[in-house]
Amino acid sequence: MTTDRTTDPTAADATAAEQAGPDGPGTRADRAGFTRRALLGTAGAGLLAGAGAGVAGAVALDRAAGPDRAAGPTAGGALGAARVPFRGGHQAGILEPQQARIQLAAFDLAEGAGRDGLRGLLRRWTRAAERLTAGEPAEEFDNQVALDAGPCSLTLTLGFGATLFDRAGLADRRPPGLEPLPAFPGDALDPARGDGDLFVQIGADDALVAVHALRVLQRLAAGTAALRWQSAGFARTPGAAARPVTGRNLMGQVDGTNNPKPDEDGFAAKVFCAAGGDRPAWQADGSYLVFRRIRMLLDNWEALPVDRQERVIGRRKADGAPLGAPAGAGEHSPVDLSAQGPDGALAIPADAHIRVAAPAANGGAAMLRRGFSYHDGLLPDGSPDAGLLFLAFQADPRTGFTPVQRKLSRGDGLSRFLRHEASGLYALPPAAPAGGYLGQQLLEG
Repeated sequence: MTTDRTTDPTAADATAAEQAGPDGPGTRADRAGFTRRALLGTAGAGLLAGAGAGVAGAVALDRAAGPDRAAGPTAGGALGAARVPFRGGHQAGILEPQQARIQLAAFDLAEGAGRDGLRGLLRRWTRAAERLTAGEPAEEFDNQVALDAGPCSLTLTLGFGATLFDRAGLADRRPPGLEPLPAFPGDALDPARGDGDLFVQIGADDALVAVHALRVLQRLAAGTAALRWQSAGFARTPGAAARPVTGRNLMGQVDGTNNPKPDEDGFAAKVFCAAGGDRPAWQADGSYLVFRRIRMLLDNWEALPVDRQERVIGRRKADGAPLGAPAGAGEHSPVDLSAQGPDGALAIPADAHIRVAAPAANGGAAMLRRGFSYHDGLLPDGSPDAGLLFLAFQADPRTGFTPVQRKLSRGDGLSRFLRHEASGLYALPPAAPAGGYLGQQLLEG
């Protein structure tokens, strides 16, 4: 897990890790190891640590141009032609740089569908996903919505909710890491917009491609599983900036400074599951995903002067440099939690986000974050229904998300401007084996 370097002798008392955001080109790892592009790019996730395990929302970076992931819509639709392989050791949609659009959805298994019904559904979904991610029409039920586009870096990522295991007669294979998340201070969760038996994350650099993929999955599920909830999000479109830069969230903060990177020691052990201990064999090369829908109180936030906003976060808004850093410092400058201002007070306040989330004292908690902004109009009181769709991949939520969020919810000044309104926890299987289907390791292992 990436950590900000600090010189504060009390850092051991800080609460959690500041990990975040996509920093450049990247792609998946295969079973043999991470590719060079993955090493460069999978800072491709997340957001400021606070809201996210409860945080201010990560917005994806622009990706640098590459042979199969162009920086912008150039030369014959190069952006649309970008393709992410469907099969491999880990599912696609975890290590790749964030796409511009995301569709998140959960389904509940129909009464009586059982293990056989689930197996048939996963086979249909796998067949369709492999064709769609290659830029080909789904075999059936294809309404040609995305006919004119290429795959646009489409990825489909599958997760299993705790309730699926009972409904499909698989209770003896439910991993202990799927124990329910605890209630956190300040939670205002709507059960109808969270949880679910089956979770899908659909990412693409084109909105029609992502929506079309979700519609295909929904129609293929008819009679076996019903849509429970759906959320749509967005990040920066590749090529929108002149050069690869860290994106900003809806609060206007540079967001994506630190996130665990595949070239760091122990990365895989923090993000992906290995068989052994209380982890079942079917979960090897899989992961756990925590989803949180986090509404930002933007009207309240925007009423603060910029210097107050900076003190809540602990970083300069203009360039993301930590408060107290010398002139010319950038966002990646080491955070000095002992730095003082001209008046002798701490440059980074006691409840500033990056102090409370100081990774030097996170107790080993680690997550790979992918966050997408959302804006769904206005609430009845006229305030914006907008914020962050937070996604965090980890080897075990009991030592990742849960301890981090527990501490953040009690001590982060940023929490005054956030509302956690939906939640989900899912076990992700590995990628579909050669010739097989997603989830085959669970159903037939």
